[in-house]
Amino acid sequence: MGERLVVDQSPREFFREAVSAALSTRQLRIQGETEFYLVNLLASRLEVAGRGGGEEGFEDEPLAFILARALDGDRAQRYREMKRLGDTALFLSGFFSDRLARTAVGARYYAAMGEQAYGALAEGGLGPRRVEALYQELAGRFGALADLLAEVAELAELRSNRGLVRLYERFLLTGSQRLAERLRQRGVALFAGPPRPGGALN
Repeated sequence: MGERLVVDQSPREFFREAVSAALSTRQLRIQGETEFYLVNLLASRLEVAGRGGGEEGFEDEPLAFILARALDGDRAQRYREMKRLGDTALFLSGFFSDRLARTAVGARYYAAMGEQAYGALAEGGLGPRRVEALYQELAGRFGALADLLAEVAELAELRSNRGLVRLYERFLLTGSQRLAERLRQRGVALFAGPPRPGGALN
């Protein structure tokens, strides 16, 4: 990601439109609070990345280290670190699922950590009661929300040549028919070669 994604819009305006479009495409209904949370998460990651916080907008720190700090901290630190853990896992699961698939722990590890973190926020009484329903939805629908963020990433990447190259590389890695259709819509000729073992079907 980078600042090039947003030209005439603020990051929040851009991601508000992108999240809304992705929800419509996927015919997914979520709480208004959850949609607002996702927009703010994406916008804040872009802003951090723009200040030199890394391409993903997150420090390169193992999730287990964040979890350990949360478990060792007081109530306020536990809330802060569990939120950071959930947000990191969700963002990376959505925007960089292809990279996670090539890591030693795999994408399922990130999903499990994210679900655990949001679940702790929903059930542990760490934060305000008014946001418990939000964290319950983030925990219970983590996979669907990560897929939603992947859709947002694809919508963003379709706006630049570099993004199209990244989508094509992801298509070659996964064999995703959804990615294939998006690339065809942008006039990209697909030469995937022989199917890759274990490639995605959709």
